[in-house]
Amino acid sequence: MLDRLAGRAVIVVGAGTGIGAATVARLCAEGARVCVADVNFSAAEAVVRQMTEVGHEAHALEVDITSEDAVNACFADAIARLGHLDGAHINAADLRTIFADSDALSLDLATFDRTLAVNLRGHLLCTRAALPHLLQSEHGAIVYTSSGASVAGEPERPSYAASKSGLNALMRHVASKWGKQGLTANCVAPGFVMTPEMIAGGAVPPEWIDYSIAQTRSTRLGKVEDIAAMVAMLLSEDGRWINGQVIHVNGGALLT
Repeated sequence: MLDRLAGRAVIVVGAGTGIGAATVARLCAEGARVCVADVNFSAAEAVVRQMTEVGHEAHALEVDITSEDAVNACFADAIARLGHLDGAHINAADLRTIFADSDALSLDLATFDRTLAVNLRGHLLCTRAALPHLLQSEHGAIVYTSSGASVAGEPERPSYAASKSGLNALMRHVASKWGKQGLTANCVAPGFVMTPEMIAGGAVPPEWIDYSIAQTRSTRLGKVEDIAAMVAMLLSEDGRWINGQVIHVNGGALLT
């Protein structure tokens, strides 16, 4: 494994499972010291145990990104333990809302409000907490998890798509405002990724998997490690001249 992130201090928010957990593993493998933050503290602790058992440096914190006080407390605690902050991957989402995110006519506004509270307002709160510290680093970088849904024009999931489109705009604002101070800000937009939880649960019908593969220009669906690899690159020196971009990692399912 590359040693691109040796000694760097990074926080991953939404790190207890799936893409976030895989990103923690990749960052640690590349030498980073990582704060593993998640609303599910026991899941974050489990990730930390996996990392520390093989000699990596990581610690867990609980955070609900819909609460400004909780976000500020989490980042303050993380930076106190890490000493400084070089990178942040903001990956949190309440995936339960996706199943109720129907269409603009039948959508319950509570679903819309909750989706934006997590996927957009919560990401802004994390940005505000991270920025002063990232701007003090020679390697300051922030990566958000967006989605191809932000540009795909789907006939469903309007709340999710709107939140991710807004997140792309937030990222571009951050890159434009603070890029000259050495900060990079980018979004990684995953395609259909089969997480370990999805695989273990067996909830995805085989015919849907076959259909999804048929829509790509690839031989397989995505893995969490595919996204983690891109995040690691964007947080490293290899990504220093990439700024203000939405990078689609989707096996060619969506060409932009």
